Amino acid sequence: MNETEPGYILAVSCLGRINEYRRRRGCEPSIVVLENHGVFFAADSEDGIDALVAETFAALRSAVKTAPDFGDAGYDAEAAAAVAPALRMLYDAGGYACAAYEANAEVMKYAQSEESFEPLRRPMTPDHIVYCKAEPLFIADTDVASTAAAFAAFRERRGFAPKIVFVKGLGMFALGSSKKDAETARAVMLDALKIHAYAKSFGGVKPMSKHLEDFIVNWEVESYRASVANDAGRGRLDGKIAIVTGSAQGFGLGIAESMAAEGAYVVIADMNEAGAKAAAEDICRKYGEGRALAVGVNVTDEESVKNMIRTTVCCYGGLDVFVNNAGVVRAGSLEEMTRANFELVTSVNYTAYFLCAKYATAPMKIQRAAAPGYMADIIEINSKSGLSGSNKNFAYAGSKFGGLGLTQSFALELAPYGIKVNAVCPGNFLDGPLWSDPEKGLFVQYLKAGKVPGAKTVADVRAYYESKVPLGRGCRTEDVARAVLYIIEQKYETGQAVPVTGGQEMLN
Repeated sequence: MNETEPGYILAVSCLGRINEYRRRRGCEPSIVVLENHGVFFAADSEDGIDALVAETFAALRSAVKTAPDFGDAGYDAEAAAAVAPALRMLYDAGGYACAAYEANAEVMKYAQSEESFEPLRRPMTPDHIVYCKAEPLFIADTDVASTAAAFAAFRERRGFAPKIVFVKGLGMFALGSSKKDAETARAVMLDALKIHAYAKSFGGVKPMSKHLEDFIVNWEVESYRASVANDAGRGRLDGKIAIVTGSAQGFGLGIAESMAAEGAYVVIADMNEAGAKAAAEDICRKYGEGRALAVGVNVTDEESVKNMIRTTVCCYGGLDVFVNNAGVVRAGSLEEMTRANFELVTSVNYTAYFLCAKYATAPMKIQRAAAPGYMADIIEINSKSGLSGSNKNFAYAGSKFGGLGLTQSFALELAPYGIKVNAVCPGNFLDGPLWSDPEKGLFVQYLKAGKVPGAKTVADVRAYYESKVPLGRGCRTEDVARAVLYIIEQKYETGQAVPVTGGQEMLN
């Protein structure tokens, strides 16, 4: 068949060829091969089609001598996490983008050099153009300046940003306006690699002609098809990638759910891996596949924190918001407090904040370098105990006072990189497990420690704390989530401690 543009003209041309086949053969064709599109099967029943497909593929398999190898090739996650944030921002400087990383054995065959990559430059089907664009990009130098120059040159030459980027020795990155968009591009490109591998047994690949390639690139029908395949609508945090530590339950989970509801991709990071997985699955059910990711982390362990950041960046392409929520409380008087408990509280509430901020800022700085107007956020979930001392709870209060010192100091250091650092100081979350757990909750701890004079029951302790709040109730997860959303949306506050205490603590 002569080269024919897709759409109505192609349909008419196909009908003409089918009618010619009918006249010549006296029967209906059961298989139609449409070059650079695919294969169509026809029969009188579903069973007939199934049998025809099985027969055809059996014949093809018998002729296959080469097959793709999608096995594990090993990869440098740290290097990938240093490249993806720049690619993401170069694709969309506003941050409405994700990057999906792939480094299997087949991908690595093409990522070795410009020469090995060359066969992939031309598309083979309209789907490759629609979902992966007409040409992928190969880069050898991965510093931000070189990557930006390569992107700019590509845009100038092709008139669009690349959706597929092969990085020398590192693998492939699929880019998109959403996680779904990026994953679709990744899947379609992997299908292209399958075609290249299998085609070697049948004379090699035949890319689309330049004429048809240009036609598909500019065809409004295919542009529309690509647009409807993406996620629809924009929330207040649409496209932002966030980590919330200690988010398998309590404040952390409430924050993560609120962020996902507003369009963010959230990483549920928690020592309780089973709880994190359950929470992430529930968020995905509510807000869409890929909306949440579970990562096990011990925030007091440096390697674990580094892995949390690498995993996030390799999955989504970057990091926009880090919510330092993980915390622990051990109450008691000077006589009762053990050194082990004091150091535990300090390690989780203070030292871990430093570790998380240290590694969370790495991709944020890369994104800022690639897109100078970009801004990111680090938010510490502190406490009202960080604003005033707490009787017989000095370990916790001291760690939270220290956390505010870190927040202000980080804010000064990171302002030149467009990273805002603020804290939310919630009042008492009386309905959460931290307070209400019947064995380890603060109501029980405070009752045993005699922190509330005259209290004889847990109910007495609760009533005492409710009476201290002008608005007459404990803090709730939605109160904290709203403060987090405010901090992210505003662009001119950093180093601040926002009280969410119902009036119990007020800033001077």
